[in-house]
Amino acid sequence: MLRGSLWDKIILFALPLALTGVMQQLLNAADVVTLGKFVGKNAMAAVGNNISMVGLIVSLLMGLSLGANVVIAQSIGAKKFDRAQSAVSTSFSLSIAAGIFFCVVGEILVAPIFYLLEVPELVVDMAESYLRIFLLGLPAMSLYNFEAAIFRSKGDTRTPLIALAAASGVNIVLNLLFVLQFDLGISGVAVATVIANIVSAIILFRALLNSEGVIKLNLNALIVDREELFEILRIGLPAGVQGMVFSLSNLLIQAAINSLGADAMAASAAAFTIEINVFCIVNGFGQAATTFVGQNYGAGNFQRCKRVTWVSMGLSAIFMQTLCCFILFFAEEVLSLFNNDPEVIRLGVIRLWYIVAPELVNVLMEGLSGSLRGYGISLTPAVITLICVCGVRVTWVFTAFAKIPTYATLMAVYPISWFITTIVLVAAYNYHMKRLKPARK
Repeated sequence: MLRGSLWDKIILFALPLALTGVMQQLLNAADVVTLGKFVGKNAMAAVGNNISMVGLIVSLLMGLSLGANVVIAQSIGAKKFDRAQSAVSTSFSLSIAAGIFFCVVGEILVAPIFYLLEVPELVVDMAESYLRIFLLGLPAMSLYNFEAAIFRSKGDTRTPLIALAAASGVNIVLNLLFVLQFDLGISGVAVATVIANIVSAIILFRALLNSEGVIKLNLNALIVDREELFEILRIGLPAGVQGMVFSLSNLLIQAAINSLGADAMAASAAAFTIEINVFCIVNGFGQAATTFVGQNYGAGNFQRCKRVTWVSMGLSAIFMQTLCCFILFFAEEVLSLFNNDPEVIRLGVIRLWYIVAPELVNVLMEGLSGSLRGYGISLTPAVITLICVCGVRVTWVFTAFAKIPTYATLMAVYPISWFITTIVLVAAYNYHMKRLKPARK
């Protein structure tokens, strides 16, 4: 990461990371497809209601783990290997504590959240059943995300991908077994997802135990270093909050979608499962920028940090646009894989055009946010996202959508909020680049 050409190294780092994100989404996609094909669109809609809530929790866990990624990467870049090992140990302990905490809090808040979302009675029992079972797997999901962040900090994105590929295979097999053989319906796919999360966490856990060098996990010497914990939380919490902001605003949008009926709910579940794979590419290159900038910033190589930012965004745009063209050209065919209902497909196509077509804006958002986090500047993009994304979406739902309550009107809020956020983020990035200080000693 510190020497030589950048474009090839960033591709080799980011593509496995993007595929890892795709594999994570396959866990949800397998649930949606299985339910849509073999149970019905109401069960599919029930899972769709949970997407935003699940995304909220997962975003916070991934943000926290990103803090570990930055701290370890900066330590490796600065050749402070003792500090890196301390951060690995602290990250592992934090992952377990965070997973248990969010599992307990989530179980307590399930009923109140469903009440606030006004989930229709037709699907509320199925939705609650799925979410309560899913939450039981949060400790394993948290552990996997932190373990994956540890591997990525030293440039290894292949091992987390292999672990998640295995977990996805397990999930697909168990989905079909539990639904078709044992007729467990929505509870069956939830249990399959929990087991898959456990499998991925165990694979990476064994890999860390057998690893060599600074990221090796030594259970006999586990410590929680307060300084490293504070640094991980200082960077990770704002990053997690930034991801949560999207999910929180999506909860509001999900409530509006619920008001449009089961077809709109099912269409959103299917379209989201497709469009999130585009975001995985954008996010993969954004996280590549975080790790590459982190190591080079730790090594004091500021000019290379700036090149990383622009190269990663350029590559992200190329790969992302290629996938977007494919999805939009075959939109109806891809949506029919989830459900054959003509109205579900029609609404799904509308959502894909409003969200997938302007994804280029997300390249700037994720690229600049990822680079700032690599420098250790995590609060700024989080605050900008909170104010711009949430502010625009809340205002839109209660004004434009209230006046014209159509599915297309609701979907338009996504690109509008992205454009406004990106404009502010570009200004903030330029501001920080002029005032950048050396990495923490």
